[in-house]
Amino acid sequence: MKIAVVNGPNLNMLGQREPDIYGSTSLADIISELKSQFTNLEISEYQSNIEGELINALQGYAQTCQGIVLNAGAYSHTSIALADCVKSLAIPVIGVHISNIYTREKERHTDLLLAACAGVVQGMGKHAYKVAVHSLLYLIQN
Repeated sequence: MKIAVVNGPNLNMLGQREPDIYGSTSLADIISELKSQFTNLEISEYQSNIEGELINALQGYAQTCQGIVLNAGAYSHTSIALADCVKSLAIPVIGVHISNIYTREKERHTDLLLAACAGVVQGMGKHAYKVAVHSLLYLIQN
């Protein structure tokens, strides 16, 4: 089974950027942990700070994967284009927020991707990715 883990803007800075909010683990380490824990999966990874590139990646992975874990970063709060893309995909997408968006600044309380995703995991730090993969596997297998 093949899944993709797609990350949006500034997530390449995990481990360096606001560690009190996002933790001290890098994105590369999170992906490495997922690959070592889910050895039965082929996990593709992608990160971009550019909205259109994320859309292209999501559309491409929808042709080759059974599901996607998506941390769209700040685009979760602003991108109707990403929400429309996720809605158009024929495979499940689980959204991820490392922090609890409802305990943060008011502008982060809105998640435009929420209605488009099959589910969303938030507020669990780096562990949100692991929970998202488990959730994705459940949806794919049931």
